[in-house]
Amino acid sequence: MSAAFTILGAGVLGLSVATELATRGHAVTLVDPAMGPGGHGCSWWAGGMLAPFCEFESAEEPVLRHGQASIDWWERHAGGVSRNGTLVVALGRDRAELDRFARRTEGFEVIGGNRVAELEPDLAGRFDRALFFATEAHLNPRVALAALQSGLAARGISVTAGPPDDAGEVIDCRGLAARDILPDLRGVRGEMLVLRCPEVTLARPVRLLHPRVPIYLVPRGEGIFMLGATMIESDRRGVVTARSVLELLSAAYALDPAFGEAEILELGADARPAFPDNLPRIGRAAGRLYANGLYRHGYLLAPALARQLADHVETGDKPEFWHETDDQR
Repeated sequence: MSAAFTILGAGVLGLSVATELATRGHAVTLVDPAMGPGGHGCSWWAGGMLAPFCEFESAEEPVLRHGQASIDWWERHAGGVSRNGTLVVALGRDRAELDRFARRTEGFEVIGGNRVAELEPDLAGRFDRALFFATEAHLNPRVALAALQSGLAARGISVTAGPPDDAGEVIDCRGLAARDILPDLRGVRGEMLVLRCPEVTLARPVRLLHPRVPIYLVPRGEGIFMLGATMIESDRRGVVTARSVLELLSAAYALDPAFGEAEILELGADARPAFPDNLPRIGRAAGRLYANGLYRHGYLLAPALARQLADHVETGDKPEFWHETDDQR
């Protein structure tokens, strides 16, 4: 039986929940004061790596399990998924980081310099050993958000600035803005640069390991790359620091000196919402359902939370990510 829901927040999680519920035939009202995704939200500044095995290096098992299923979800609902895998490399002085990364994850092939050159000709001769995660994927976050919003619009669902008087049960997907009802949320800062460097061609995300500032480089096509770093414990939003810019650009130059001539198209930073254990939660607070705490796994885990929420409202069963508050136990 169909029901009506009002979803607060039109970032990656709100749009995913709205898409999952609408696909199942439910009536959805999507509410966001900013009227949709954009530079005001952390979903806008994501890398878009669908890399469950790489993330397993420092994440819990549910991230690996649910992250693998997310790739097909994004392909089905947004399209634009590139299934070229992930390449993980380290400079010679940081070889121990590559060994450490390999011990902490799975789903990879250890490859030598010839195979690196075969996968990424522009990196030929730079790395004699790497880890290749062949089943991972990536997407362009902004294109994916637009695709979800377009799919909802085709069903007659648009984003409104304020909730109607009566539009069913409320589901709160506001991210850090929900700290008014979820006080244990904290911010985890991510910083990114968008570069144009036509001299470099990469087919897949490349992670360059470093003991202090590991970075990732994600191709966007037409010589454009997203260069980022994650896991900075801060809820400061908005601008990238000078030190971060220097570190990110130095890492890109170490990966390929051609990036020394790259144009900087954009700089951005935002804070992702996380709970103390870095796992997401679904629960009830302030009289409403909520889903939150995606940490740095927004595009990887949003589909799982959307499916679990939809199953919960249809069957009443508690999701895997359900969180009981003290007054609910």
